Amino acid sequence: MVRIGIVCCVWLLGAFNGAMAETPAERGDYLVNTIMACGNCHSPRDANGKTIAEKAFSGGLTFDTPAFVATAPNITPDVETGLGSWSDAEIKRALVEGMRPDHGDFAGVPLAAIMPANFYKALLPDDLNAVVAYLRTIKPVRNEVTAPVYKAPVHRDPYPAAEAGFSKTMFADPVGRGTYLVTIGHCMECHAARTRGVSDYTTGLGRGGRVFPPPPGSAEGAPGTTAANITSDHVAGIGAWSDAEIVRAITHGMARDGRTLKPPMAYNYYAALKPSDLADIIAYLRTVPPLQ
Repeated sequence: MVRIGIVCCVWLLGAFNGAMAETPAERGDYLVNTIMACGNCHSPRDANGKTIAEKAFSGGLTFDTPAFVATAPNITPDVETGLGSWSDAEIKRALVEGMRPDHGDFAGVPLAAIMPANFYKALLPDDLNAVVAYLRTIKPVRNEVTAPVYKAPVHRDPYPAAEAGFSKTMFADPVGRGTYLVTIGHCMECHAARTRGVSDYTTGLGRGGRVFPPPPGSAEGAPGTTAANITSDHVAGIGAWSDAEIVRAITHGMARDGRTLKPPMAYNYYAALKPSDLADIIAYLRTVPPLQ
């Protein structure tokens, strides 16, 4: 009788855990809407800079650079203006290689370098599948964005951690998990030093300094935004910050001294990160060599 009760309890526990298991689409939802912050570029905004919820992921910010002028495209499942006609393999290729499909507009032409494929290359197969599964669930929105203009060949600077790749065995260590999250979050795309437009991911990792124009709707003459130093340096970086202060900066856009952080820092997306993921990100940031 006791044995039967134990067996039943074990079966019920297994059934409960199975019912609570995260589906690929749920995992993709979490990644896309937190650490990857895809809507930060791909969702349109109103005059006040707020995301237009009913048009989420239907095309967003326009980037005017010396190398290209491009608007973040529609990534909803709309067949004519979004990804509805793309296969899973084609979406994955766009994510990790930055290449369009061999059909449709700009067939076979690389995506503009603002697409962080050099970071997304690190996505583990399960997470890559999860992102695609979630994108298939988004409400289709018909919205054709302005075609890109390329002024120079598309170039992405290889990111060492993504090039080296990740495995689940590395996730036994908080630093390993944090390194993965910071990589797919393409944090160093902004927070690495740059020389003549080339990112320095070796000797300038985390130093910051990349300058961004003021967000749309800013007053004329408003200053731009400079990416902060997030190395472990105790003066120039965040080495003297407490874990709580780093969490507040990531999730609420508030610096240690109370200043409000500015776009493109995606703190409104990072606010939904799990506490365990935030702890892992901090564990990694503590290992970034100090730079001034």
